[in-house]
Amino acid sequence: MGPARLRLGYNASQMPHPFTPKSVKHPATIGVRPGTSDNELMRILLFSGKGGVGKTSLAAATGLQLANLGYRTLVMSVDPAHSLADAFDLETTLFDGRTGDPFPINANLDIHEVNIQKEIKRHWREISSYVISVLRTTGISDVEAEELAILPGMEELSAMMYVNQFRREERYQVIVLDCAPTAESLRFVSMPTTLDWYMKHIFPFHRGMLRAVRPLANRVSPVELPTDRYFANIADLFVKLEGIPELLEDARSTSVRLVTNPEKMVLRETQRAFVYFSLHGLTVDGIIVNRVLPQEVTDAYFQEWRASQAKALLEIEAYFAPVPMKRVPLFTHEVLGQTRLEELARALYASGEDPAAVTRTEAPYTFEKMDGYYAVRLQLPFAMKGEIGLFKKGDELIVEIGTLRRHIGLPTSMASLAPSKARLENKILTVEMKETV
Repeated sequence: MGPARLRLGYNASQMPHPFTPKSVKHPATIGVRPGTSDNELMRILLFSGKGGVGKTSLAAATGLQLANLGYRTLVMSVDPAHSLADAFDLETTLFDGRTGDPFPINANLDIHEVNIQKEIKRHWREISSYVISVLRTTGISDVEAEELAILPGMEELSAMMYVNQFRREERYQVIVLDCAPTAESLRFVSMPTTLDWYMKHIFPFHRGMLRAVRPLANRVSPVELPTDRYFANIADLFVKLEGIPELLEDARSTSVRLVTNPEKMVLRETQRAFVYFSLHGLTVDGIIVNRVLPQEVTDAYFQEWRASQAKALLEIEAYFAPVPMKRVPLFTHEVLGQTRLEELARALYASGEDPAAVTRTEAPYTFEKMDGYYAVRLQLPFAMKGEIGLFKKGDELIVEIGTLRRHIGLPTSMASLAPSKARLENKILTVEMKETV
């Protein structure tokens, strides 16, 4: 028998409406600078959105604004198709490797494009060697085997390890993450939790079983089983990621900035991203609408564009309130190089405005004790009743929306309870947890 599932009823007449939860503010952290005595947490600003909306340029401009304010800042690209060095118009070759380590732009600003080939040699040697050895048995060439041994998630986990390393070293006060398009961004934030689950539930059994059967199995298996060094490599990677899930879910440390364009197709993906980041426990504290037609553009050629953009802007403001929205105009030229990135920063931020200030700290989900039952409350903007499913497995409450699944670890006092009722009101999902009879 599988775990019992609970699905919310669907009301076809219910349409999306603005999500307006009550803000939970902490006076000691709102608006303070990272690294000060009031808040010693390194800030992480995660820029995400649909491909082509201008995330890289806006992340780079934010890095320059922070550096000009005196922060030790790193802008890190975790998109496999790096374009951060191109945004700064660095005179590099097509496949230049210098930005594979933090590369200085000015006294306070470095950029870093995670180079997976370098990272395999640094962190994934045993895992990669084993995968390559298995691929070679199929008859493919060494070069092809090395290319195919770059497994999904390697780049994201490598970037996470650097974030954790720089946090421990206190090397930077702010890290701006230029993420891949939305789907890859979600994998980026979910990978540490997925690995944590694997290490707790599968890894010890897997390692112990292979240790016992390896001598015999290697005599009959066409492929040699992984050595214990392979598992030691995985365990070492896990240690380097320790604390990352908590760091990402701490709104005083990590904030998500969703970048969009004033277009319906892009807006829909931005809404889905808002739901998914909230479900993963991250706080979205800003929406940036890029490439808005300036008022001075009155040419009849752009009349329909102006009308559709005006409609989209009204929808964005209504949908995402009370999350603040910023508008960035469409420039008359390509935003390329430090001078034009600083011009973009001036369009994005007011003079002296601090992009690292903590402005939203409301938790995406909370646990509460009510009269006769416990409750889990989750913020699910834009979700509809018929799209949400949930069930309990072990000491976790599992929430499903579409193809996305989120595991929420329950506190000890709720681990033995089962979901008895769920309701979605004002875009807040409340799950009642009671003793099973």
